[in-house]
Amino acid sequence: MYIGVLLKDQLMWNTSLLAGLTCIAVLYSLLVHRWTEQKMYHKQPLFFFFSLVLLFLTIGSPFTVISHLSFSLHMIQMSILYFVVPPILLMGIPSTLFHRILKIPTVNKIKKWFLPPRITLMVFAVLFFIYHLPVVLNIFSQDSFIHSVYIFLLLILSFSMWWPLVSPDLRQRFYLAEKKRYVFLSGVLLMPACLFFVFSALTDGINNPFHTQLTAHLCIPSQSISLNFLPPPFNTKYDQISAGFIMLGIHKITLMATARGGTEIADAQIKHERTSSKN
Repeated sequence: MYIGVLLKDQLMWNTSLLAGLTCIAVLYSLLVHRWTEQKMYHKQPLFFFFSLVLLFLTIGSPFTVISHLSFSLHMIQMSILYFVVPPILLMGIPSTLFHRILKIPTVNKIKKWFLPPRITLMVFAVLFFIYHLPVVLNIFSQDSFIHSVYIFLLLILSFSMWWPLVSPDLRQRFYLAEKKRYVFLSGVLLMPACLFFVFSALTDGINNPFHTQLTAHLCIPSQSISLNFLPPPFNTKYDQISAGFIMLGIHKITLMATARGGTEIADAQIKHERTSSKN
């Protein structure tokens, strides 16, 4: 049996999410055109649009279902969702646009609810680790609503977590020694979730409850799916080990790329502000 036949009712595109993200893209374009001097082909708008496309492909495409069949594919999805999309999207918001939006009373009130960056980082790390515990994964596999709410909560926290590194408000960014300490803390706090897969694989391994629920829904054995269209080493101890290292690698690469890209954008904004003030 082929994956397309087995999952034909589940491999669907999320048209509602696509419509919502399209509206955000249109609104962003109108605001950038009206309130900034940015053109749609400039770096920041391209970053913003790319982050929306990446977000849709991560949680609105058939990849969402496929990622549940393998720990390594799942960690690729999680890493893109929490370590790639947020910093790229934040880097795509011009400073001028951000300050104009911040003047809206409702937005200013919402901002006060955000936790300090280090507290957010700790909360995210704890919730992310809890998410991958077998008992919690089993609950999520049986209740899609709770699963969606938890994923959304982690996404909101991830934006706050990346805020001090790539905030549109340059005054709220960490610099030099403070940034290095924050990056180091980020690596340390997220390490347990990565190592959990490695250690569990080296012991007895853990079952994928999403995979089990899917096969139960299709009324076929779990093993037949893994043998038919998930080649080795998926759903083996090697799959779990690679899942941990994949997350570590993507997180590290994103931190390095974000530090460089955020600095370049900040320097360009400062240069532009100085030029504008002189004129």
